[in-house]
Amino acid sequence: MSVNFISRRQRTFHEPKMVTWLLSGPQAAWVWLLPRLWVGYSWYEAGKHKLEDPDWMATGVALKSYWERAVTIPDTGRAPISFDWYRTFIQSLLDSNAHTWFAPLVVYGELLVGVALVFGAFTGIAAFFGAFMNWNFMMAGSASTNPMLFVISIGLILAWRVAGAIGLDSYLLPLIGTPWTEGEPVEPRVSAVRHA
Repeated sequence: MSVNFISRRQRTFHEPKMVTWLLSGPQAAWVWLLPRLWVGYSWYEAGKHKLEDPDWMATGVALKSYWERAVTIPDTGRAPISFDWYRTFIQSLLDSNAHTWFAPLVVYGELLVGVALVFGAFTGIAAFFGAFMNWNFMMAGSASTNPMLFVISIGLILAWRVAGAIGLDSYLLPLIGTPWTEGEPVEPRVSAVRHA
């Protein structure tokens, strides 16, 4: 895919060939395979161990205690949550006892994202939801592997055309097409021109 950006002054800015190849070249599928599998396996493992834990699946108290730690403002040092609006959001979830239904949602979300990425099914969509969960975990003050998973997920989102090509996307994307093609199969080479 070649993308040209045309400014108002009719200057054309070309995307670097390496970026074009990395995000849409069929051979780049091999570059994205290992990162996709690692992120997918990480999500699957995170969800799998929670699936067997009644504190996540039955009561949700594991998520409740995580949220309680996140909203606590210590006497000294920094609070886990840096933004007041996000602290208010988490506090509202705590006040409404949302942990009881939200904890299983987190578990199933982690499992679904993990399985979809491992099998390369709807890779861009799965990576988006994985990145969204990573972002929320980071906003709640949990670093761990979340920044690395977030960055790789952003790459998978950008490379959605090829990131799942060694996987089910090689069958699914041509079969269903994309919303902007109204069911037409995805073409392997597309040239797009965007006006700035």
